[in-house]
Amino acid sequence: MTTSPRSSMETHPDIIDMRNRHEMAERATTTPQAQAVETLAFLAGVYLAASPWIAGFNGLSALAVNNLIVGIAYALLMSGGFGRAYERTHSMAWASCALGVWTIIAPWVVAGDVSTTRSVVNNVIVGAVALLLGLAASALAGRGARPGDERAVSASYGADRS
Repeated sequence: MTTSPRSSMETHPDIIDMRNRHEMAERATTTPQAQAVETLAFLAGVYLAASPWIAGFNGLSALAVNNLIVGIAYALLMSGGFGRAYERTHSMAWASCALGVWTIIAPWVVAGDVSTTRSVVNNVIVGAVALLLGLAASALAGRGARPGDERAVSASYGADRS
């Protein structure tokens, strides 16, 4: 009876690929730039959610509710609130860019007359900051997935396994 050599699950190509992607994403999160962008974006989202009450236009209920919902969504998108899969979460940074653009145009698009100076200035500034932070997060997420990094990860993984 002939026995065939069994391959270990650790050497399966899918497992190695998944480990490589995880390690690249982990490296992207550990940079001070990525942590600063993530923190500032979370704070921008929290401010956007609370801005109707901070800036004093909470009487404009449609825009206040819009800012509350968009602010919470932005904070969750940019803080990794959807899970530990950093590369997937930060590829959602493009969605947060769209939320930034929506925040800028919301005072004119939301139903009702909500275009007071206070609400317009608040939304344009917070929307521009949100858009810039989303673009920065997108750039940082793309930096962690360079083709040359996969070889370095594979080499370091092979050295760590022993």
